[in-house]
Amino acid sequence: MNAPSVWHTPGHTGRYRERVFAARERLAGEHADLRGAQQRALEDLLAFNASTEFGRRHRFGAVRTMDDFRAAVAVRDYADHAPLIERTAAGERNLLSADAPEVYFTSSGSTGARKKVPVTPRFMKTTFMPFYFAAWAPLIQHFPEVLERPDAVLNLKHDPLSAPPTTADGRPHVGASQVDFGARFGEPLAAEPGTGAPWAALSVPTEPGDHPERAYLRLRLAVQSDVRCLIGINPAMVAAVPYQLNLWWPRIVKEVRDGTLGGLPHGVPDPGRAAELERLAEYFGTVRPAHVWPRLRALFCWTTGVASLYLPALREEFGTAVTVLPAPVAASEGPVGVALDRHASAGSLVASASVYEFVPADQDLAPDSATLLPHELEAGHDYHVIFSHVGGLYRYAVGDVVRVVDRVGGVPRVEYAGRGGRSDAVGERLRDAQVVRALHTALGSGGLALRNVACRVEPAADGTPHYVFALAPHTPWHATEADRFTAALDVSLAAESDGYAKARAAGRLRAPAVRLLDAEAFVRDWHGTVATGVRPTQVKDRLFRQDDGHWDRLTRA
Repeated sequence: MNAPSVWHTPGHTGRYRERVFAARERLAGEHADLRGAQQRALEDLLAFNASTEFGRRHRFGAVRTMDDFRAAVAVRDYADHAPLIERTAAGERNLLSADAPEVYFTSSGSTGARKKVPVTPRFMKTTFMPFYFAAWAPLIQHFPEVLERPDAVLNLKHDPLSAPPTTADGRPHVGASQVDFGARFGEPLAAEPGTGAPWAALSVPTEPGDHPERAYLRLRLAVQSDVRCLIGINPAMVAAVPYQLNLWWPRIVKEVRDGTLGGLPHGVPDPGRAAELERLAEYFGTVRPAHVWPRLRALFCWTTGVASLYLPALREEFGTAVTVLPAPVAASEGPVGVALDRHASAGSLVASASVYEFVPADQDLAPDSATLLPHELEAGHDYHVIFSHVGGLYRYAVGDVVRVVDRVGGVPRVEYAGRGGRSDAVGERLRDAQVVRALHTALGSGGLALRNVACRVEPAADGTPHYVFALAPHTPWHATEADRFTAALDVSLAAESDGYAKARAAGRLRAPAVRLLDAEAFVRDWHGTVATGVRPTQVKDRLFRQDDGHWDRLTRA
């Protein structure tokens, strides 16, 4: 949550622009000495946290090199950190970090359990803020009009809370998009684009868990503005906008005409704009964001993983000239890469933010996994991400896989490739990234496009397992197209995964099947989940869906 008033302060836009570009220049400057930046990050976290319980237990005072650090601390995940995090949240101090947390970021994680990620002032200064500001540089450099008016940006992830939940030590336990960085960390320039719009702080009361209603209220207001950019971070939120516009269209038009918001008086009636909106519906039938906001220029969200399959077609819903810029490669626990230019998917490793280690993605992570350092990575390969930073996470396996795209100035550029887990019914050991690449190949072989996809393992007719892909085509597929796609997908999966190829050859796995869903199946399912009270930022694309209840809800007619 950020105070929207700062965007109305004289000179704020200029100061913000300067801060963003300076952050980018700083990160780019670090590329000249990647190894030096990593050593300094290690020395800093060791010195700052040497006197903590974790630091004493692992003898930080005696650690000098990465080899020392590897020997002192095993590869760890959230569960390994959790005991000290829970004691910190209960009020104890100096356990993981010498700094007391100001807030705890929440994250659903891969299991759905809500994490408590401690966020300290030192972490924000050293690790978070430099990449956070730099992330906006490509957007405001190439699309400067997004800063010309507070209402030029519809920021879908901005979701302020008047009464945030807290941990036992009284600190807020919220999503990163719900934190007022100005008030909490003395960063008044940290208010994102779009947080000064009329819909940023809603005047109409809503229930805390009624996320669909808040989304409606923001769209209702935004249709009266000349929006130039949508910020979603989570691409599923962006994909929901066309559906939401049509779902709520009659209500939106009526409230614009009547000058109401959520049934309450708001502003002045605008029958002229209501008539324009009605004409759009009459002329086009299906209203698209491009019709409502014809001067929209940019979308800002993650562009890889499952989203890479549907974003090309989704972009056209917002306008054929719209550019999709990649959000940072990051988790609630910390950043990994940030795009410093207009690359469509990848960001440069944030060299000074954390100490980074990597493990080839085809290997299973273990406490004693041998790791690679950033200068040892190879382009075209997938890796598990492990990082350590001054905020109190050490050799932390975040659970994500990245793909190294190339190097710029000696620093790897990485893109998110999927979660680190596998689907492994009979030894096929399929990862997200392998399935996504296979889907790309199979779609390309037939010139096909989709709106979203998920898969699971089910028994085939003879009882042998096989993969079933639930898929929403972008446009209807002919039966022969679906058959050819399914055959091509089988071949592509075998090319991506030796385990899959061997399981198919040995008869342990049957050929995949495809189940075609209606065009709105996935966004309807997404909307249904959000309606249960889950924050939209947390409802992400999930490729593997083995849960029976989730699968049935998605695939039911």
